Amino acid sequence: MIRVVLVDDQPLVRAGLQRILASDGGFSVSAECGDGAQALAVLASVEADVVLMDVRMRGMDGIEATRRIRDLDGPPVLILTTFDDDEVLWGAIEAGAAGFVLKEASAEDLIAATRTVAGGGAWLDPAVTGRVLEVTRRAALPRKREADRATQLTDRELEVLRAMATGAANGEIAARLFVSEATVKSHVGAIFAKLAVRDRAGAIVFAYQHGVAPR
Repeated sequence: MIRVVLVDDQPLVRAGLQRILASDGGFSVSAECGDGAQALAVLASVEADVVLMDVRMRGMDGIEATRRIRDLDGPPVLILTTFDDDEVLWGAIEAGAAGFVLKEASAEDLIAATRTVAGGGAWLDPAVTGRVLEVTRRAALPRKREADRATQLTDRELEVLRAMATGAANGEIAARLFVSEATVKSHVGAIFAKLAVRDRAGAIVFAYQHGVAPR
């Protein structure tokens, strides 16, 4: 049973999300929160495998809440948004969000995204992948210095990174490469360090931006 915390300032939206997750039978909603500050307080006492986080909320917004959750090594965050603002999109990536799904996505996609992120994977809604790539291409980091980071990766680490870019979780990568999950976790940590990224979402963006993963 995947434990979920729902964060949205609209009760009707939270109710709709809960109904969708309940229809699958594999999820348990641990708590519902009306803003980011409430989510932080709840996560201090409630076990959760994933947080479904709205971006625009009264009080503490989703970007700031995501940043604080990740700084505390909290559960992965799946952002719910309309992606009508590139600044918001990039802010969520930098804050450490593990996935992005549109509010108008199908129930099947929402369930798949939640399950993937809860399992340690990353999720980009197909409708916004192009915008993610466009935003990252406009990032101000020096391109040459970034590109040089990829040359530090071993062949095995490149294999792991490419698998991560497909949305595979550690267990799936381990099975694909015929190694233990602990070995995969070690490779993932090395990838984060060498690429100077905070999490899987950042590594995946790097992989697409620098041609490590096929587009």
